[in-house]
Amino acid sequence: MKHYPRRVLLAAAAASVLVGLTACGGGAASTGGGGDTAPIKIGVIADLTGATGDVGKPYNEGLLGYIDWINSKGGIKGRKLEAMSNDYAYQVPKAEELYKKYVADGAVVIQGWGTGDSEALRTKVASDKLPFMSASYAEVLTDPKQSAYNFVVAPTYSDQMRVALNWIAKDAGGKAEVAVFHNDSPFGTAPVADGQKWITEKGLQLGYKPYPMPKTPNFVGLLSQAQAQGAKYIVIQNVSSPAAQVAKDIKAQNLNMKIVCLNWCADELMIKTAGAEVAEGHIMIQPFAPGSAAKPGHKDIEDYLKSKGSSLDAKGLHYVQGWYTMAAMAKGIEKALAGGEKLTGESIKKALETMDAIDTGGVVGTGTVKFSADSHRGSTGSGIYQVTGGKITEIAANQVP
Repeated sequence: MKHYPRRVLLAAAAASVLVGLTACGGGAASTGGGGDTAPIKIGVIADLTGATGDVGKPYNEGLLGYIDWINSKGGIKGRKLEAMSNDYAYQVPKAEELYKKYVADGAVVIQGWGTGDSEALRTKVASDKLPFMSASYAEVLTDPKQSAYNFVVAPTYSDQMRVALNWIAKDAGGKAEVAVFHNDSPFGTAPVADGQKWITEKGLQLGYKPYPMPKTPNFVGLLSQAQAQGAKYIVIQNVSSPAAQVAKDIKAQNLNMKIVCLNWCADELMIKTAGAEVAEGHIMIQPFAPGSAAKPGHKDIEDYLKSKGSSLDAKGLHYVQGWYTMAAMAKGIEKALAGGEKLTGESIKKALETMDAIDTGGVVGTGTVKFSADSHRGSTGSGIYQVTGGKITEIAANQVP
């Protein structure tokens, strides 16, 4: 056995500890507390080219836009945010690969995207103690007992479904058949069972039947099944393009059906793809106020985009989603730094759970986002909108199921 001098062994041990700290969740080696000016690293898992890239791209732009905006103001407590953003093309294995890379590179928090990858990573982020936000609003991610380090900024898909069913019951005068067209994925099925449970709990006189949406050029066949059910309302839990096709098929078949879009098809892209005349009158359940609603919380975004030669009208409401999701995480980082502790995933989690409500100027949910140690559900309220003259028009604000 070869013997080494004591000083060599001590140096090797110190190096080993440093490597371990750099690789551990929370990036403790590169994100120290008072006086540290090192960039705060944020891992971003984005869908730019995958199945949800049509809405993923503007969301990612909004998230990165907020980081650029806050950095232009000096960052957070004098420290800049550094985004490591990569496309995972809606492939869970790629998301897991990127996550490992970000942890190794010293990320202190993670911004994810879809339900599949958010749920696949939730036990891992809890083990690594890395706060994780994403564009998934699956209910399981709000429960700290099941998803200790996940935080959900907006009302869950299930809360959105509850708001939709309440509105349908009122609009129909109490009794109606509801067909639920959903993406055939964890994202698509997330609110389906909770919708049926809500109908039962509240004694709503609503028929309710889910239909997975196949990858087809049109949805005439699916609409025929819904018609046989007697459905007059089609709740859609999918992205904009298939929802727009459903609207076109309803128009072409001259069917007496009203679409009620949840979050990811309740947007300008659905109207643009379907055409204003085709989209006219359909309903949108949207937790994030679109630019057309002109809330006070849109001003910073508008000013920033104007400085870049663009506008909120051009970018759309999913840009707003990305912006305010990053803003919520930034507030947690800010409080953790203000507390004087070393900036780690644990200190940021504690800050998010104990900080005051975040005022979003009427943009998100009921206007504020608030977490606690018992619930990582930031908001429960959604706006209800209707397509009128090619615009998203608010018909009811802050609807809480």
